[in-house]
Amino acid sequence: MAHTPVNHPARPVYRAIGGLLGLYLVVFGVLGVIASAGNDIFAQDDTKVLGQGTNLGFSLLSVLFGVVILAGTVIGRNLDVAINQWLSYTLMVISLAGLAFLQTDANVANFSILTVIVLMTLSLVLLMVGMYGKVGTDDEKEAWQKARLVL
Repeated sequence: MAHTPVNHPARPVYRAIGGLLGLYLVVFGVLGVIASAGNDIFAQDDTKVLGQGTNLGFSLLSVLFGVVILAGTVIGRNLDVAINQWLSYTLMVISLAGLAFLQTDANVANFSILTVIVLMTLSLVLLMVGMYGKVGTDDEKEAWQKARLVL
């Protein structure tokens, strides 16, 4: 049995939010690539984009994640749900690692505290989008509703 709602009435809204998050990551990444052009891939300097610290490596990773989220949103068919959930967990781990190494030489992504906050917020919203975007048959929806009422 599924542990997340099936055919949630606000599913199109959540899907649009997921697409906007993917678009944000692409825009942030592209601006980061432009701002850090000519620097080392893991440079630890004062490069900032949209107020967030970044470098070429993290900017390219942001573009990759954004494109994957956008592709999942366009394809749909519950592929977007899986992508959003797994990438949200990945972004959480990256942001927590960035927080742990913020003031050290191991800050290879050139994070600032604002980068950590924005990335953690994006990951939590993306997780919510992944939890409420699932599409299923009417039988799956009915089974989920019955299970929910039992709890």
